[in-house]
Amino acid sequence: MSTIVIALGGNALQKQGEASAAAQQRVASETAAQLVPLIAAGHRLVIVHGNGPQVGNIVLHEEAINTPEVPTMPLDTCGAMSQGEIGYWLQQALTNEFARRGMPNHAVTMVTQTVVDAGDPAFANPAKPIGVFYASEAEAQQSAAGRDFVFKEDAGRGWRRVVPSPRPQRVVEEGAVRALLDAGLTVVTAGGGGIPVVENEAQGMAGVEAVIDKDFTAAVVADAIDAEALVILTAVDNAMVDYGTPQARAIGRTTSQEMHAYAEQGQFASGSMLPKVQAALNFVAKPGRRAIIANLEHAAAAVAGEQGTIIVS
Repeated sequence: MSTIVIALGGNALQKQGEASAAAQQRVASETAAQLVPLIAAGHRLVIVHGNGPQVGNIVLHEEAINTPEVPTMPLDTCGAMSQGEIGYWLQQALTNEFARRGMPNHAVTMVTQTVVDAGDPAFANPAKPIGVFYASEAEAQQSAAGRDFVFKEDAGRGWRRVVPSPRPQRVVEEGAVRALLDAGLTVVTAGGGGIPVVENEAQGMAGVEAVIDKDFTAAVVADAIDAEALVILTAVDNAMVDYGTPQARAIGRTTSQEMHAYAEQGQFASGSMLPKVQAALNFVAKPGRRAIIANLEHAAAAVAGEQGTIIVS
């Protein structure tokens, strides 16, 4: 029985243009149908998910109301809201899939804090996209209505608000994750990369306005619980070299040394594939581990070593 940390990309939670709760719950059900076979095969799963579209929409809702009686909540609190929202959808979808298959398993969602460094340079260079897409920079700036937002073009898909994305140092509740896993539960944790907090000896922990990359946090969680594999599930079948050219080719089974070389060559886009590759390399830095980047629809085949980019140390 192996322990696997799953990092779910946006396609596992929401299809573009379908942001209603019902639509996202349907996608969560489809995702559960891909993951439960891994549990049925005897694997223990910890699931980490992104929250970019959802937390951005929560922020929009908060700011649309914003009155003295109902003030806007800060971004870290909006991140906590998204953990509850998405965790509920995933937990219910997993529970329903367990029941459909006649499995006695249970899932649980944990509100999770992730410690970051207050001096992380990311705070001076917002880069993490959240919320809806805008057709142009002008439309995006108009939506800000004079607020101090930063917008960037997102991989050819439109303009989005960007916020700081500091690197995770540790997950505060990692011991609780391990205990729940040992009790036989499937654990949904560190949603959106975890609620970003900084530590202060005098005052303890305090939330900060940021969104952490979920792939980096998934690698931190996987290391903390000594998982055998980190599986990053996304909308593409493999990481690619020479992407977008006639020479493009998929990367299958490979080594961390080879992936480091590709990254240094600039083969992976900074806003999409690069953080997945970097997170995978962080995890396999210790021997005996493997990291997989694969399509959600091929989750079981990827874990079996038959699909995706499989990185070993």
